[in-house]
Amino acid sequence: MKILKDFKEFAMRGNVVDLAVGVIIGGAFGKIVASLVADVIMPPIGLLVGGVTFTDLKVVMKPAEVIDGVEKAAVTLNYGNFIQVTFDFLIVAFAIFMFINLINKMNRKKEVAPAPPPPPPGPTKEEVLLAEIRDILKEKK
Repeated sequence: MKILKDFKEFAMRGNVVDLAVGVIIGGAFGKIVASLVADVIMPPIGLLVGGVTFTDLKVVMKPAEVIDGVEKAAVTLNYGNFIQVTFDFLIVAFAIFMFINLINKMNRKKEVAPAPPPPPPGPTKEEVLLAEIRDILKEKK
């Protein structure tokens, strides 16, 4: 089966395996950052703005109703959840930026200073001879 052989060859390439590892680690990193935001950063911010939990902020567009014994849920605009997700994104983006910046600093090689330009070449034999002739002619005057 050529397809299975080709698939195995594709799946076992270094780049695909590296990508899979990166996705798994990225998922775990995302959970860590989400916990950092939800459990460490947002509670003090909520306390500063009056004990508000951002995910609870919403505008009720249509209240809940009971029609014929069936309860219909309220229609709400959950802007607090949007604020929470935006904070999550900003913190994740900043953390990734700092991580990449650190890696780039570690990998950055010291820039080699350009070599000083070579000194200009000395005068040629003809120029030296012409200078001597000039000096002799000046002495004769």
